[in-house]
Amino acid sequence: MTEAPSPTNPAPKVVGNKPGSNVLDDALARVRALDPALAVTLAREVDAIREGRKFGLVFEKHLPESVRLPEHPVKRGVKVVRRDSVHGGQEQTWRVLKVVSAGIERLAYLADVEEPVPVADLVVVRDFGEPVYPGLKPIHRIERGQPNVPCHVVINGENYHALQALKMTHRKAIDLIYIDPPYNTGNQSWIYSDRYIADQDVFKHSKWLSFMERRLTFARDLLKDTGIILVAIGDEEHHRLRMLMDQVFGPQNFIANIVWQGSGKNDARYTAGGVDYMLAYARDESTLAENEVRWRVVKPGIDLALETAKKAWEESGHDPSEATKIYRAALRPLRNVLGPAVFRYDQIDDQGRVFQAGDLSSPSPRENLRYDLHHPKTGKPVRMPANGWRLDPDAMEERLKDNRILFGPDETTTPRIKRLLVDQAVQVPYATFTTPRMPGSKRLEAILGDKRFPFPKDHEVLMRWFSAIAPSDAVILDFFGGSGSTTEAVARLNAEDGGTRQSILVTNNEVGAKDSKALRAAGCSPGDPEWEARGVCRYVTQPRITTVVTGTRPDGSIYSNGLSATVEFFDLTYLDPDRVSRARDFEAIAPLLWMQAGAIGRCISKEPSEGWALSDRYAVLVDVDASESFVAAMSALQKPPPLVFVVTDSPSDFEDVTGRLPRGIRTYRLYESYLRNFEINVEAAQ
Repeated sequence: MTEAPSPTNPAPKVVGNKPGSNVLDDALARVRALDPALAVTLAREVDAIREGRKFGLVFEKHLPESVRLPEHPVKRGVKVVRRDSVHGGQEQTWRVLKVVSAGIERLAYLADVEEPVPVADLVVVRDFGEPVYPGLKPIHRIERGQPNVPCHVVINGENYHALQALKMTHRKAIDLIYIDPPYNTGNQSWIYSDRYIADQDVFKHSKWLSFMERRLTFARDLLKDTGIILVAIGDEEHHRLRMLMDQVFGPQNFIANIVWQGSGKNDARYTAGGVDYMLAYARDESTLAENEVRWRVVKPGIDLALETAKKAWEESGHDPSEATKIYRAALRPLRNVLGPAVFRYDQIDDQGRVFQAGDLSSPSPRENLRYDLHHPKTGKPVRMPANGWRLDPDAMEERLKDNRILFGPDETTTPRIKRLLVDQAVQVPYATFTTPRMPGSKRLEAILGDKRFPFPKDHEVLMRWFSAIAPSDAVILDFFGGSGSTTEAVARLNAEDGGTRQSILVTNNEVGAKDSKALRAAGCSPGDPEWEARGVCRYVTQPRITTVVTGTRPDGSIYSNGLSATVEFFDLTYLDPDRVSRARDFEAIAPLLWMQAGAIGRCISKEPSEGWALSDRYAVLVDVDASESFVAAMSALQKPPPLVFVVTDSPSDFEDVTGRLPRGIRTYRLYESYLRNFEINVEAAQ
């Protein structure tokens, strides 16, 4: 018999879709009576815990970081913090009740604060789930590249929001993501919700995992089906990161655990240490396999060996014996520079080619590989290996014509094959490698003139892996941009092999703990010019990339001849939908449209007064009433831009314009309220 519900015997409560009768369910029911919205959020988390995994990576999830919006006006109803609040403890926030003018000063009355606060001392913040409207503000441009080559993009801003914006412009469009996130060592190297994460923080690991999980989830959606993500990490979080990436990308998409031995301590107790890792995952490994994708790298030292052989050939007067003698003598001092696979090629033939003599015998017996091969001088068949020849008759004939078969003095000697060094230039990359980390720091110091950034990644190491993993026209994203090593690596790689790779780099302008303390002691606060000038983007990333591309340091001294590349620097801004005009809205999202079109050529930066505008790469129709002249202009072009943005809230108007455009044009509809197209920070909260 079931007892009827009564005040002393309440009916089982329902949490999410699950009936429950425990203490937690009863507590949620009481919360529901007081705050239904909060109860829904709590119920969702309880359901997630109940349905969560019992094995694998289980961690306490934390809300995403809040974000400061320095360009937003302080007004009634917004949430604010003190501009000079110190990283460390829990940051206090207040709701603005009203704003009044007091002479030349404006004062804000805050909830639970008796005295008004000067507006200049406050900054607006947005929490998780509160929509924000990002835009890009151009701050600097370097134009030294070819006009038909993609522009490298550097964005200074919160990468969580930058990734959400890129999800709208570059969904499934990225070939390679490389990131070097905070290693979570507890040395004030990273900040969560405007606070440095201390080593003693009991939630140190779960905060880091929450921080990374959200960004990796967005990153996954940006990758092409053939895309790869490469994440640098240290010993502190390596094991947790691997499990997290198994969850986000799937264990079947794990590619490699790359180990970089970059330094070591001789006085260490157990091992020398000095190891970094790079975890490589595919968006879809099966697609890579279907497309016969194979990673290859140039053998270390091969260019040096070929150049040395060329000099020996000229010095010998084109005598192969003398050239080989000179070449071998020159190779000995280079043994530690050249890889073993290169050092073994130590002979020069009568055409000046570097080679190694190899075996011509077949690894297994096959009847079609057993045939007579005649000695060029005696005309008699030479001694045949027991399993026959490695090459079939046709392939053998080709090698004979190319002088690639080495015969002995007569037919009693089994011939060998010349393996040319130029044919063996690449190899499968090894998952472990040793390269000193110090040169990366020294090169950055030489670029900037002083030491400004700890432990920058060596761009030469990145070049090696980028060339192995991504095609020569790849789009490469780094959303933990740091000192800008990724952009330098991509630009230099293009200069080396003529590629057209594009780098999209997202960094922030965070000030390091040491500089932050000194600036506060000098009376400076975040947002002050002196403060912003010492942030990583303004003080390290931008001057580093500018110096590498232009060849001129910030102080005017010459560093190099520069590179052929175009770079556009942007600030990620947050717009106020109540204050911004339609024209200014368009200016804010215009760079995002330009990036979606490939970041090539001119950006349509102003809302066109005639209702539409064209560039070589894309077009914008902002007024469907002007569609007749727009379609006529597009049709008159021999090669119209391949992408068109049509601004309309009407699906039928959009379809009408699309149907009248030339074939092969990709069309994309934008809402008439421009900011609505790029509203972010709400998806994950729903």
